[in-house]
Amino acid sequence: MAWYYKDKIFTEEMIGDYVGFVYMITDLNNGMKYIGKKLFHTTQKLKPLKGKTRRRIVVKQSDWQEYFSSSDTIKALVEERGADAFHREILHLCRSKGELSYMEAKLQFDNDVLLRSDFYNGIIQCRINQSHVKNLWIDEKSS
Repeated sequence: MAWYYKDKIFTEEMIGDYVGFVYMITDLNNGMKYIGKKLFHTTQKLKPLKGKTRRRIVVKQSDWQEYFSSSDTIKALVEERGADAFHREILHLCRSKGELSYMEAKLQFDNDVLLRSDFYNGIIQCRINQSHVKNLWIDEKSS
């Protein structure tokens, strides 16, 4: 099951310098949707090597290609019906974790995911600082 971005299959070669993406999963049986976010890579901190004091940091690719959300509901439905019963679409590619959190929350609020019965989302959770979204700033003077 592939991820789609702008109606084309998204591949590993297209990641570039993006850290993650905001996505929408659509249940093809009933049209219900879920909006979430996913990082392309995970960072793991390991203990220092013997005789050393610095922690080791290991960066590896996440499970983004097989990922179907953190929602227990979605995971159970995928287990029950199979991956082909869902369409996975990348809505926005993000260059920082802060931008990722902001865009996920923005799209969730813009789509009223907690107020509509056609979304599986049950929570909107975020902590975003202004410095996290400096690349998204809108210059009001030029508007």
